[in-house]
Order: sequence, then structure tokens, then C-alpha cells
Amino acid sequence: MSVLTCVLDNMGSSCSRSHLLSEAETAENAKSADIDRRILQETKAEQHIYKLLLLGAGESGKSTIFKQIKLLFQTGFDEAELRSYTSVIHANVYQTIKVLYDGAKELYQVESDSSKYVICPDNQEIGEKLSEIDGRSGYPLLSEELVHDVKKLWQDPAIQETYSRGSILQLPDCAQYFMENLDRLAEADYVPTKEDVLYARVRTNGVVQIQFSPVGENKRGGEVYRLYDVGGQRNERRKWIHLFEGVNAVIFCAAISEYDQMLFEDETKNRMMETKELFDWVLKQRCFEKTSFMLFLNKFDIFERKIQKVPLSVCEWFKDYQPIAPGKQEVEHAYEFVKKKFEELYFQSSKPDRVDRVFKIYRTTALDQKLVKKTFKLIDESMRRSREGT
Repeated sequence: MSVLTCVLDNMGSSCSRSHLLSEAETAENAKSADIDRRILQETKAEQHIYKLLLLGAGESGKSTIFKQIKLLFQTGFDEAELRSYTSVIHANVYQTIKVLYDGAKELYQVESDSSKYVICPDNQEIGEKLSEIDGRSGYPLLSEELVHDVKKLWQDPAIQETYSRGSILQLPDCAQYFMENLDRLAEADYVPTKEDVLYARVRTNGVVQIQFSPVGENKRGGEVYRLYDVGGQRNERRKWIHLFEGVNAVIFCAAISEYDQMLFEDETKNRMMETKELFDWVLKQRCFEKTSFMLFLNKFDIFERKIQKVPLSVCEWFKDYQPIAPGKQEVEHAYEFVKKKFEELYFQSSKPDRVDRVFKIYRTTALDQKLVKKTFKLIDESMRRSREGT
């Protein structure tokens, strides 16, 4: 087993692999199914509330979208909720530095130009100490001493070189953000900000739901929606079927920046190919024959940076892509190519009697609050027009 595989097995809530169900997990799933059925019955009884289902593969950014909705169209997070993310954020820091340290050691063993992955002796000692911190019973809160060690290791040239290879290391998107805010995260009176919470990586287990209106509490000109988010990893998808009945619209998140990355749960499977197959499967579900589809081509900010360095053609689905020129023009060209691929998949996977259902594609960056707000107002307008037959 490779070092990287071992690291992933220990990534905790943000990067865990599938395991056989324990008796406790089986009982929890049964409890979750009962809750799902009860929520579904409540939804049926409240016909004025429209049901949205948020789907996508793991790490697609849909949970960040869900948190944005809470911030935008509800009361947001109170101080107690913000404080509850402290341990998650600190865990993300430990998980990130461990991935980078162990990744540097593995890249040293397999890369031809291995010298650039050699960590200086003092930092090797720090790396070993940090790697021994066991998160199975909970990570310790960051202290001034621990932050000093993490910062010193993060600044090592070998670790920075390893960071540049983050796509093959399953490095979480929050890595740089939290590393740049280490001193603040370790303050004695630290309370996570809304932005910290949006960056925090915690795996969705079971089903969570939220009720909102994109146009405010008065609901004028818009409707009230109940949005459901479910875990995207493979072992979470068995819970999806309980929510498929009575859905007014499916919001499917596809992380377009992950065309060169592999799944956490299967390092032989390209994430974009998994997304393609998953979207195809959802489109073909009989219960969605008249259901609207809103496709979020998400993580555009990361895609915009990556496309300048990594060609789309590394993904099998995009092997026929032909770049045109560097710069912004190339970014738009690549995005339109990906968009067209999803459009083609939609029409290929939809029976003739389903192609007239509402289908919209939105370019999104889940961390961009203004963009998410604008997108959901557009969705509300589209849904309203559809119901009015205009």
C-alpha cells in the first residue's frame, strides 16, 4: 500500500474511504431513512413548498452551495454554530500538512527529479511529529507552538513543490486558505468567520435540508423551496433514492476543475468520468421524467487557473479537445467545450418525451456569495415561468 493511500485512509471527515457498514452505521442508515420518509410526507402536505434535490459526486462543492444558501437566504450561522466549526477547521489544517509531508516523501521516491522533494532535516523532524498526531479520537486544537511548526513545514521549499502537485495528492481545496490564516486560527478567542465556514471541509453524512426563498421572506414574485443535500461519496448514494419522489428540480453539481483528479474512494477512477456517469444515471431515473434540471458547472475559479497548466485532454471524455491560445480566450474556449459535452450528454440521456423539461446550465463558484445569490434568483425565475407556462 502506498504512502498516499495510507494518508487518504486517515483523512477523516474530509477524505475518508468507503468501509463495510458496521452495525452502528446500519442502524444510523435506518434512522436516516425514517427521517427522510417523514420529511417527504411533510413536503407532500405542504404543496406550496417546492422540493429541490442537490446532487453530485463527492467534493463537487454542493455542500458549500448549501452553506451559502443558509447565509444568503436564512439567518446564517449564530456564534454557537460558528464555534462548532473550530475543530473541523483545525482538523483540516492537520490533514493538509500530513498529506503534504507524506506526499513529499512519496514523490521523492517516484519522481526522476527527486531532489526538489527533499525536506530540510529540521523540518523532517517537525513533519514526523505532526504526522504522529492521531485524529481518530479528535485532533487537538491549534496552539501557538503547533502553528509555529505547521508554518515552518509549510514554508519548506519541498513542501511548496509538493503543494504544486496537489491534484495527484487529493489535497483539499481549502489548503492554501487555512495555511495563510494560521495565526488567526490559533488565537485564544478564535471564532470562525463565515468565510472560514465556507472553506471548511466536512463530509456530508445522511441528509440535511433547508427551507428558503431567494427573494426574501415576503415571497413576492418567487416561491419557497426546501433544498436537500445528501452525501456524494459512493457509499452515501444508497440514501438518495428515499428522496427521489416529488422532486420539482434537481440541482446537479459538477466540479469542472477536477478533470485531472481521481476519486478519494477509488484512485483508479477519474473524477470527471465519475461525474459524467452519475449525471447520466440521474437523468435516466423514471421519477424525474418531468423534473427540471439545473446543472452547476462548479469550481470555475480553480478551473480558470488549472486550464492554463493542465490540458483538458488528460480526461478521457475530453480527449478530442483542441486548445486555441493561452490566456482568457483559452479559458472561455475550454469552458464552452465542457459545457457542450454536458449538453450533449443531457440530450443523449433524455428520452424524446423528456427533452422539453426545463434544463439550465450555470457557471458557478460555490465560494462566491454574489454569484450564488444571482444564480438562485435566476433559478427561481426559471421555475416560476415554468409553473406559469410562460
